[in-house]
Amino acid sequence: MTLHADLRVARGRFRLDAELTVEPGEVVALLGPNGAGKTTALRALAGLLPLTGGHIRVGGRTWDAPPDVFRPAERRPIGVVFQDYLLFAHLSALENVAFGLRARGVGRAEERERAARWLDRVGLAEHAKARPRTLSGGQAQRVALARALVTGPELLLLDEPLAALDAATRLHVRAELGRHLRDFPGHTLLVTHDPLDAMVLADRLVVLEHGEVVQQGTPAEVARRPRTAYVADLVGLNLYRGTARGTAVELDDGGTLTVATPADGPVHVVFPPTAVSLHPDHPTGSPRNAWRVTVAGIEQHAHTTRLRLDGVPPVLADVTTATVADLRLQPGDALWAAVKATEVHAYPA
Repeated sequence: MTLHADLRVARGRFRLDAELTVEPGEVVALLGPNGAGKTTALRALAGLLPLTGGHIRVGGRTWDAPPDVFRPAERRPIGVVFQDYLLFAHLSALENVAFGLRARGVGRAEERERAARWLDRVGLAEHAKARPRTLSGGQAQRVALARALVTGPELLLLDEPLAALDAATRLHVRAELGRHLRDFPGHTLLVTHDPLDAMVLADRLVVLEHGEVVQQGTPAEVARRPRTAYVADLVGLNLYRGTARGTAVELDDGGTLTVATPADGPVHVVFPPTAVSLHPDHPTGSPRNAWRVTVAGIEQHAHTTRLRLDGVPPVLADVTTATVADLRLQPGDALWAAVKATEVHAYPA
């Protein structure tokens, strides 16, 4: 049974107008900058915020279709894992997991047995009596996941489920969460700011900006062919829009780039920051794209240095620390940027 949501919500000056579908067993990641409408979409699906238009349907059942139908949160078969987990501090791990079953009228013996089974599935059987304050961040996240899944929900909503974890714990818990999501037969919507969480955990990405869906597809499709500046920044690519005539692309905001594969008409053009080489003088040899740039910013990124370069077009370049030292780079320095045509990819806009 497909979950189909035509989410239309008006809140003051903000408008959410987005369509989502999630198939059984599918994990869909909802991405977008702050204020894009991700939380509004999640709250609408959870039954915490009524739609002002559109509908939410699972199979032949309608959860929300104003003005006639609205099923509140407690009557929707959903499970939710919040960013801060929201475990009950006065209850043990077992009692936290059992809480949703108790609220649904399950008998005490059955609720404890089912809760214990889920704690064992997430590897926390020996922590059944522990209170949340004694658990690590990763353990608390697993208790919250068990609490969300123990009721057998049709829709699992994950709201930044790894955001509260440190980097080392996050790597392990992400892999573990992925294993549980692969075994979950229902519909899963993951709301996240983290592109790695989305790329690793989701089958499909849906990108929201200003309350509208601007791009969707598999992680590989979105990573290879971003369609907005936000998505390009998310996946680490330089993105431009222009008009192609053969192997030449005239960019909308100025400048021209040469591509290896001929195209025609409106296109997006992308290449990674690692494809950019920098030179004190006009480069000679194989690069077919070269233009003057000025260093606008320098940022250290792990073992590379990210340079923001003003020019026509402006560009991001990732270079080694040795290159920064060799060129003695400082903001305001004038250089030549070069990119091989074979590194520049164009696709229909």
